[in-house]
Amino acid sequence: MRIFRQLSTPRLLGLLAAVVVVAIGASVAAMAALGSSAPTPTAEPLDQALRDAASAAGPDGITARVQFTNNLFPSSASGRLWWSSDGQGRIELQSDSGDTQILWGPGKAVTAYDSSSNTVYRLPVDVPARSANDGKAPPSLADIDRFLNGLAEHWTLSGAIPSDVAGQPAYAVRISPAHSGGLLGALQLAWDANQGVPLEIGVYAQGQSSPVLGLAVTDVSYGPVSSGDLAISPPANAKTVDLGTAGTGDQNGSKSESGGQNVSGLAAVQAQLPFTVSAPAELVGLPRQTVRLIGGSEKGALVLYGHGLGAVAVVERQATSGGGGQLSQLPQVSIGSATGHELATQLGTIIAFQSGGVSYLVAGSMPASAAETAARSLE
Repeated sequence: MRIFRQLSTPRLLGLLAAVVVVAIGASVAAMAALGSSAPTPTAEPLDQALRDAASAAGPDGITARVQFTNNLFPSSASGRLWWSSDGQGRIELQSDSGDTQILWGPGKAVTAYDSSSNTVYRLPVDVPARSANDGKAPPSLADIDRFLNGLAEHWTLSGAIPSDVAGQPAYAVRISPAHSGGLLGALQLAWDANQGVPLEIGVYAQGQSSPVLGLAVTDVSYGPVSSGDLAISPPANAKTVDLGTAGTGDQNGSKSESGGQNVSGLAAVQAQLPFTVSAPAELVGLPRQTVRLIGGSEKGALVLYGHGLGAVAVVERQATSGGGGQLSQLPQVSIGSATGHELATQLGTIIAFQSGGVSYLVAGSMPASAAETAARSLE
């Protein structure tokens, strides 16, 4: 992950926000506009509303205005979205910190251009081609019921809530963790009642009525989209950062000294590392689940506690002089005899600190006070 350590904190946080926008944009990438009036649709059971959405033909293309909300690192942006029926799309966002453009499509890397740093980020992603006539029948009600029953084992689902989004008749569904979800309160998705395509998506923290992260359509129209709207042209002197190599070293590093097999288990991982791994059997009330070797040129240990969204991850590596990376620019926090750096958001907390020649990174969907307690248990 060396490439991320070379980014400044504003650029790193901006890139994280951009990745979130790509993920959300891939879902919103089939939006449609209908007539000027938008009556609230007739109430329907959730499975029937989803069946109707899956059976809808979908538009030839989309042109839309969107609003992106980011309360993790408080900021907001507005802009436009273009999408064509073959799966190609582009989002252009304007904010006080500069403009960002994101492009994706079948056979293309996801490309994000940040004008404030004049940098192009490229991330290889396999986006499947979309065909309106792929020969597949839409799922039956029985198929959807099986899916919803499986989902209900881990999530609490609302019904299909008749709504109105961007002047379009829509349904919304809200789901929340049935068990420990950490600080995550709910996810909400709204889709066009006639075309069956997403119009709004939001991520909510516990006890919050406004989304922490959200992308909402504010105005839409449909029809063919020109090729010029599905291209970006960064300046010739723009810096290019290839994110495709970021994960390669970690995967290979965890296998290199174990005959091609992943190294797991506290004893096996400890045998590969020059420092003592701190892996108590329990951390802030959560039992230890796994210990794995990670690395590449800087091997370390990944220790996981608990399950699901409420889990806590601890990464340990041998400390280096002047260490701390990007998190060293964040607010300081006392971790026993050490001084750490903390990133606290509505959805979780990350703490980085060094102690006894070991660098620690603690991350989880938990309040800052719980993360600090976990960190002090390791120090």
